[in-house]
Amino acid sequence: MTIVLTNDDGIDAPGIYALQRALKGRSSGIVAPDAPLSGCSHQINRGGPIPIVQRAEDAYAIGGTPADCTRVALSYLYPEADWVLSGINAGGNLGADVYVSGTVAAVREAALLRKPGIALSHYIRRGQPIDWDVATRLVSKVLEKLLPEPPEPGCFWNVNLPHLSADDPDPAIVECACCTQPLPTEFVVENNQFRYVGEYGLRSRDPGSDVEVCFSGQISLSKICLWP
Repeated sequence: MTIVLTNDDGIDAPGIYALQRALKGRSSGIVAPDAPLSGCSHQINRGGPIPIVQRAEDAYAIGGTPADCTRVALSYLYPEADWVLSGINAGGNLGADVYVSGTVAAVREAALLRKPGIALSHYIRRGQPIDWDVATRLVSKVLEKLLPEPPEPGCFWNVNLPHLSADDPDPAIVECACCTQPLPTEFVVENNQFRYVGEYGLRSRDPGSDVEVCFSGQISLSKICLWP
């Protein structure tokens, strides 16, 4: 099994190396943006050159978006790849987030190219750092469940980790739907400048949805399908 790893936080982000450790020695290659591109959604290069810089054996920094990284990986660097994994993103990608997330776009592009994928993100409680060792342990648990059985063509998994400490027991993995509620839209206008002030952790949520599951301390697991 060959696995491509990418993200939208950039090739130097700690989350992608936590994800690599979670693979426990499985064959993998890193193909990630050369700079942070959080929130870039499914932007793609429209025909210009895409720089490729080899950083190390099986690690490439790409002058493009996460979706570009998936295209470069699957068409050129790792055409034999069996999976595309994106993350671990520093921040949740729940519900409405999937439409703006570069992390999710990378595996959505993989699904369009008929490769299975998993987007992995870590919810952050305000003011608290991520324990990447805990994240690695939890992602290992998720991958043991998901890698043996790829989703059907056109589908991918979106996974969100709760914010836990090393002393917390491992959470359950809960399969659930993506929340349909909007992101917080509270705002202020000062000096002719519009600024959002809503708190992510207080966002509206559907009962039993990925937002509620993750915020309650469990791992949310949502299957997203691009066609019936």
